[in-house]
Amino acid sequence: MQLSIVAKTIGLLLMIFSLAQLPPIIVDFIYAEGEYLSFVIAFFLTIIGGLTLWWPFRKVKKDFRIREGVLIVVCFWIVLSLFGTFPLLITDSITNLSFSDAFFESMSGLTTTGATVLTQLDDLPKSILFYRQQLQWLGGMGIIVLAVAVLPLLGVGGMELYHAESSGIAKDRLTPKLRNTAIALWKIYVSLTILCALGYFLAGMSIFDAISHSFSTVAIGGFSTHDASIGYFNSVSVEMIAIFFMFLAGINFSLHFVAWNNRSLVDYIKDSEFKTYSMVLVSSSVIVLLALSLNSEYTSVGETMRYGIFQTISIATTTGFSSQNYSNWPAAIPVFLIMVSFIGACVGSTGGGIKVVRILVMFRLGMKEINRFIRPNAQVSVKLNKASLNEKALISVLGFFSLYAISFFIILMLLMFAGLNQVTAYSATAATMNNLGPGLGDVSQSYGALSDTAKWILSFSMLIGRLEVLTIIALFHRAFWRN
Repeated sequence: MQLSIVAKTIGLLLMIFSLAQLPPIIVDFIYAEGEYLSFVIAFFLTIIGGLTLWWPFRKVKKDFRIREGVLIVVCFWIVLSLFGTFPLLITDSITNLSFSDAFFESMSGLTTTGATVLTQLDDLPKSILFYRQQLQWLGGMGIIVLAVAVLPLLGVGGMELYHAESSGIAKDRLTPKLRNTAIALWKIYVSLTILCALGYFLAGMSIFDAISHSFSTVAIGGFSTHDASIGYFNSVSVEMIAIFFMFLAGINFSLHFVAWNNRSLVDYIKDSEFKTYSMVLVSSSVIVLLALSLNSEYTSVGETMRYGIFQTISIATTTGFSSQNYSNWPAAIPVFLIMVSFIGACVGSTGGGIKVVRILVMFRLGMKEINRFIRPNAQVSVKLNKASLNEKALISVLGFFSLYAISFFIILMLLMFAGLNQVTAYSATAATMNNLGPGLGDVSQSYGALSDTAKWILSFSMLIGRLEVLTIIALFHRAFWRN
């Protein structure tokens, strides 16, 4: 294991991340709330931390191997979350915030989970609120992808980082050079963010709220600048814009790139994962609307459709925005929505969950076994976009499911040993591993009441979900550390 190149790279990435402290300073000057000093101190602490790691190994020139790439990805998300706590701990605007709380909040933002320990958001300084939203925006596409675009300019390659970060079925490059691929994805990401912010602004949000919510919408994060989340605005237009961009952000960004390059929507229609993703959202919305109607939750059809569709899209894409307190709906509906969040968004999107393509492959694999049972001599293959998947891809998906299930069970039991009841433990595990955010029971509104032990367990759960299990579990295998 070449720890020197690991330390050097993390140091470089940390220095880049220090720049994230600058926009909140500008926001604070605009609103004159006197909070800038917290971010100035955080900026210098972060850049000094990065220099400390980078300086001793600045002259080291070694090639990455896959193990170094995996270790950098995991360590960097932890280190980034650690340094991301500084503004939250330094500020006097948030009282009684422990280190466990601050780390949980920082990890939740960067992993785009959206679970929060903070309350009374409406009273916090704009710079702090903007910082939380910005954490989600950076985590949405993945700070590692940004680093892949920048590090080649600094003489550090990024192929192993790219593979470690994006552990989906397909890892084809969109462009011949990896750096150009990362830049192409960021252009799409930034473009969607700008369009979303413009839409929110035209729908009646202030400029600050429009930009802030566009960050968490396109990142499928769910953080809001208000305690009531999207429900604060009580606007059908705002909710429709949120639905549209949550849907877009849940699509594979590689598919966006291909469709844009070809100037054709046909590429979406041809994609198996996109069709399944759309079908899941539509069918889930219909089920929720029927359940709300049967239980007479709302007096009018309009309200039923408005709140039912919004909340379904928000939870199914693992965004986590709220227009209503869905945990108070008839019990079957919140449980159903939590179950749908396991499917999540598409591979290569900013969403969480198991990912639609894996669910699709598992379903077709099941159909293959049924066909084989009925017709033992039949040669049936599992296809995706009309191409047969090889045995390696199928084993990868099965392995992911196994590790996901084992991780879920362990985290669930640890939370129950930490004192959480069954409903809270189950929903908190699902909400963090799927990077969803809001759960049921004691975590339907905030995670602040949980013990420090539970918060650390859930922070680890968010990391597992963000890195899609395989990357972080690999660190616990003996073979990973062998020379």
